[in-house]
Amino acid sequence: MKQPNFNSSTADDLRRDAEQAARVRTLSNHPDVVALRAEKVRTFVDTLVWLGIFLGMAFTMVNVQTFAAAGAVAWSLPWLAAWLLDPMVSLVLVAVLRAEQITARYQVHIGVWAHRTKWFAFLATYAMNTWRSWMHFDVAGVVLHSVPPVLVFLAAETAPVLRDRLTEAVTRAADHAFSGHAEPVQQPAPDTVHGDIAQPARPARRSPRKPKAARKLRGDYLAEARAAWTPGIEITPAWVRSVCPDISRGTSKNVADDLRSETTTEGLLTVKAAAERREEAAA
Repeated sequence: MKQPNFNSSTADDLRRDAEQAARVRTLSNHPDVVALRAEKVRTFVDTLVWLGIFLGMAFTMVNVQTFAAAGAVAWSLPWLAAWLLDPMVSLVLVAVLRAEQITARYQVHIGVWAHRTKWFAFLATYAMNTWRSWMHFDVAGVVLHSVPPVLVFLAAETAPVLRDRLTEAVTRAADHAFSGHAEPVQQPAPDTVHGDIAQPARPARRSPRKPKAARKLRGDYLAEARAAWTPGIEITPAWVRSVCPDISRGTSKNVADDLRSETTTEGLLTVKAAAERREEAAA
């Protein structure tokens, strides 16, 4: 039986395509490439969010000025002073959002007062925007003047979460690469030609893999951090990583948030009770 004659140039083209695809796949999963892509997405998201926030603030400024002027004569001192109310609230809100933009990049907890400030700025702006509509039971006016402040508030709350998730994506890519999970891509072996037929070379035998250690879950890290924590220690992602050396940055933040919520007034009693039970069991 006559064997088919394969074109050697076609095999060379396929080999080059395979090598090129292997290199592209390797570089696409490189943590630096992932970080660069995430940074581009972060910049695009920040631009759109800030644009929406400033447009919403510009819309609410007129309504707040009308509320604050309370029928004052145009260009009088009370009428001019009324224009300062909305920028006063908006500038504080922008300052908080800008601080969150930086802290979210490094997954640092900004504290409860930042959230309280945002809530107060939102409620104040919303009340001043919709006061007249509520007084006259104008449903259309309530809807019209509710959309901009509510959208600004939602953007202010969502933007830090989006930045935190983008940072966590970069961190997971780096942890995956440096923990040895990403296997190096082997280049295709050159074909061994027998007569007119290109016979692929046999792949080299792989050495048996070592059994992987049991993967720790978030609850395991939380238990280790809970056992190491004592009153007076500030719970931060960096501290969690110091007591759990093999934890990733993204998981350390989640564990720090969980442990911080446990150390409230009610949660602290639970932690103390658990510690007493451990001491009794050890005795």
